[in-house]
Amino acid sequence: MLNRLLTSAGLSCLSLSLWSAPSALTAGEAAMATRNNLRDTRYCEMLVISGGPLSFVAQVYNTLGLNDCPPSAWEMLNTRQLAEQHDAHTVILNGPRHFLMDESSLANPGGIARFGTMDARHMADVDLSLRTVLNGRSVPYRENKVKRTTRFVFKKGRPIFELQSPDGHRYIMQSYSQQLRPELTLESLPGLGASLDLPEGWTYQTRTPDDDLVLEASGIARVIQDEWLNTYQRTD
Repeated sequence: MLNRLLTSAGLSCLSLSLWSAPSALTAGEAAMATRNNLRDTRYCEMLVISGGPLSFVAQVYNTLGLNDCPPSAWEMLNTRQLAEQHDAHTVILNGPRHFLMDESSLANPGGIARFGTMDARHMADVDLSLRTVLNGRSVPYRENKVKRTTRFVFKKGRPIFELQSPDGHRYIMQSYSQQLRPELTLESLPGLGASLDLPEGWTYQTRTPDDDLVLEASGIARVIQDEWLNTYQRTD
């Protein structure tokens, strides 16, 4: 069954040892693929932008399971050439990044496309405003709706990093970015709060859960970024 799942998802031979089927699949979960040992795994994303003139859709392609986004290949990417290649309004490069969950399950992984010398898989879609497209990044601390069905597991006894809004919503960091701060590492994240220009009433903290923390999205994930492009998913 595992081989059939991997084949239907289009996963490469490189990732066979990294992905597995969940131990018990319901009918609604049958197309989900799971990857373990993700914490601090490096990856990059390419956002292929279509639509306009005021609202846009980004198809999010991710190198996870296909390659670790080699610096030499990443630095050679030309967004104008990529936009022409993919018949897109523009292409936004998002990375390099590192995941913080320990396990991730994704429903219906998409097809693979070529970006320069790297392959990346279609993982999600997100609606973007004209402002985001022009700036090449989202507005910090403002929610975006990402169309995906995922299950993230943060193992007990390992630190998590979270934002809390004044209205009580919690956002768990799912990945940190080295795009604006190349020196950022997993070990430096406990001190990240000192460099954040948090809106009034927002807080940043590190905590270590006593039990596994499971973060699920069924069709829509509510996601924000801080000013350093670190990404957080809302817990409720």
